[in-house]
Order: sequence, then structure tokens, then C-alpha cells
Amino acid sequence: MTSDAKIVLANVGKTFKAAGGGEVVAISDASARIGQGEFVTIVGPSGCGKSTLLYMIGGFVDRTSGTITMDARPIEGPGVERGIVFQEYALFPWLTVQQNILYPLKRRKLSKSQQMDEAARLIDVIGLGGFEHRFPRELSGGMRQRVAIARTLAADPDVLLLDEPFGALDAQTREIMQDELLRVWRATSKTVCLITHDVTEAIYLSQRVLIMSARPGRIIDEVQVNLDRELPREECETSAAFAEQRNAVWLKVRHEALAAGMR
Repeated sequence: MTSDAKIVLANVGKTFKAAGGGEVVAISDASARIGQGEFVTIVGPSGCGKSTLLYMIGGFVDRTSGTITMDARPIEGPGVERGIVFQEYALFPWLTVQQNILYPLKRRKLSKSQQMDEAARLIDVIGLGGFEHRFPRELSGGMRQRVAIARTLAADPDVLLLDEPFGALDAQTREIMQDELLRVWRATSKTVCLITHDVTEAIYLSQRVLIMSARPGRIIDEVQVNLDRELPREECETSAAFAEQRNAVWLKVRHEALAAGMR
């Protein structure tokens, strides 16, 4: 992991007030570094605080303790330099594909022609040429999620945060969208942090996988992913290296899930 860190989490904690009184410690003493242009995935057992940690990086949830910095500056709230894509598509249903993508472009002080050119470029990046004037209701789930990613990219964030963005998709569409995300990342060199419960997805997409403990969540381990990215997908996913790294992550997550069940 390079010392040129884009995001640094240091001893981060989050405690919530419980509905019936008392407190729930969701995250405790979580520390991690994410490098400039790096693709990192966070995995862990259900309820470990993965999404909460992502929302704290996004500035949508306040931390109880510790620090989170981006480019050595504290994150104190949401910012346009951090774009987030949720599992649900969160598109404006009354706007077309083009209009959804133009929405953040209008806030970037670009000329009208520059806005249109950038929207066209992003539509090309996500492979939806010919669908510019369709409304979200006229698109498949995978298409809607592509638009959500393009709209986030339209704001030109330095960091792309994704909270299980493909979780609601069928298996075939999910694989297509994973490949789309890799293509977008390679084309833009954004820093990416992905939350997923799918270990295979984590290994296929990431350069590095961070593993969280059962609640209260902490970053307890990491796996550096080393694969031959020039191989076709089917060869990559059936390689010995892929199986070894997937199993290493899966066993750690399984151990934490079992530990949580015994508490």
C-alpha cells in the first residue's frame, strides 16, 4: 500500500442511540489508508458496519471518535469531491438519461456546449448511446444503475464510493455492471471504495480487500489482490490465484460471522 494516501481513517468509532435506550457501538477503532487512484473493497459479516463506515467517508454520518481525512484535510460533511452510488438507483424519475447526467454538470460552471459534450461522453462510457431520451422507468435495472454511476461521475468527484451498487441485480446483469465499473475506473483513474458482501466480486474488482470484524466493526486484515488482469474474465475467475485469494478473504469473513453468532 503506497504512502500516498488519498483517504486516511484513524481510530474511527461510531456509537448510535438505541431505540429502547442505551447505546449500540457499531464501529470501534477502525483504521485504514486508501491510496490515490486505488480500487479498494471493504467486506465483512452482516451488520459489521461496512455501510456506516462508507457513509462516514462520504460525510453523511458523523463519527463519534477518531478522524477521517481526504488529502490530509478532515472530512466534516458531504462534498462534491466524494461521489456516492447507492444500491437503489436514486435517479430523478421525471428526467431522461441525458437530463439526469446533465443535472450535476450544470453546477460545474461549464458552458452549455461543454455540458452537452460531457454528458455525451459519459453516456458513451456507460454504453447507453441511443438511450439518451429514455426515462428511468423505460430502462432495465442494470441500465438505471449505469446512469446512476454516470451521474455521480458527472460531478467529477475525486473519490467514488459505492454501497453494494449491484446487490439488487440478477447474476448476468451484475457481471456486466462489474465489467462496466472496471472499465470506468481504468478510464478515469478515480479512487474507488466499494462495499460488498460478495467475496468473488471483491476479488474480481479490487486491488486490495479490507476485512472488517463482527460488530463493533474494525479493520482486522487486508488481502492484496494479485491477478493477471489481461486474462478473459472466465480464465481469471477460474485461475488458481483467484481461488486462493478468494478463499483467503472468505475464510476470514466466515470466521468473523461465526464469532458474531456465538456472542
